[in-house]
Amino acid sequence: MQRIDTPLKDAFYITPPQFQDARGLFSETYNQSNFEQATGLSINFVQDNQSISKYGVLRGLHFQSGAYAQAKLVRVSMGRVLDVIVDLRPTSPSFGQHYGLELSAENGHQLFVPKGFAHGFITLSPEATFCYKCDAYYHKESEGGIIYNDATLGIDWHLNHEDILVSEKDQLLPTFLELTA
Repeated sequence: MQRIDTPLKDAFYITPPQFQDARGLFSETYNQSNFEQATGLSINFVQDNQSISKYGVLRGLHFQSGAYAQAKLVRVSMGRVLDVIVDLRPTSPSFGQHYGLELSAENGHQLFVPKGFAHGFITLSPEATFCYKCDAYYHKESEGGIIYNDATLGIDWHLNHEDILVSEKDQLLPTFLELTA
């Protein structure tokens, strides 16, 4: 396992080894000791989540703030998504910047999303199973978000607008400037 840094401070991805033979594929998707050795981080993940989404479903951009801020380790176990993170930490050199990475069952990439980042993804395959570990429990009162089509961020979601399906709740999220003003 190797840590590959992204252009955003403290965000990186890893790709655990995959072993293929005539029977199929095996991968140890998480091993705390290997994660700590490869990343230099000791994190206590306390919650695992999974969602299944159809083509064009966009979930995000979400975050939790304050004492319930979450670091996440995200991956895809079936299909492919474009995963996007936004640095919301005002003192960070990458504040207000975003980064996208394709995650798929085939490439095995896992993106580490630090606390203080918004996170979202869009399904690029007919269906995708998205899995993620969190280091803090979900806390409804601490959740927040940014509208997916924010003009300031200018995120390219890699699909035509008419192919994107966003929940009613996510369509009502504030803009980046409204959130950070």
